[in-house]
Amino acid sequence: MPDKILVVDDEPEISDLVELYLQNENYEVFKFYSAKDALACIESTELDLAILDIMLPEISGYELLEYVKPMGTPVIFLTAKDGVDDRIKGLKLGADDYIAKPFQIGEVSARVEALLRRYGKINKKLSKSIHYLALKLE
Repeated sequence: MPDKILVVDDEPEISDLVELYLQNENYEVFKFYSAKDALACIESTELDLAILDIMLPEISGYELLEYVKPMGTPVIFLTAKDGVDDRIKGLKLGADDYIAKPFQIGEVSARVEALLRRYGKINKKLSKSIHYLALKLE
């Protein structure tokens, strides 16, 4: 079963790029352009990770973080707010990682994978590797 990743960004080009790349990496992606639209997904789906923009219409990424973190879901902020004070605020509020725009999509993928490992959420690719190694050892 693939890991479930929430992506919330009001810029369709960015949301679509992240979604496409993560789907190609065999993740199940739940994409929304507003935090308000993402709330039902957060409440009804057991997510493995969330990627949130900070500057969202109606509900900010900071506020959305308050809904996601109590569920034990790791969070990466992916945002244009690139100042040191912004990064410090995001991390102190509970984000596990912080990526400033513009970004390299491969770095986003690597950070997603690292967080999933850190939280003990073994994704499909890793479990396939473990299975392959187990067969080789027999």
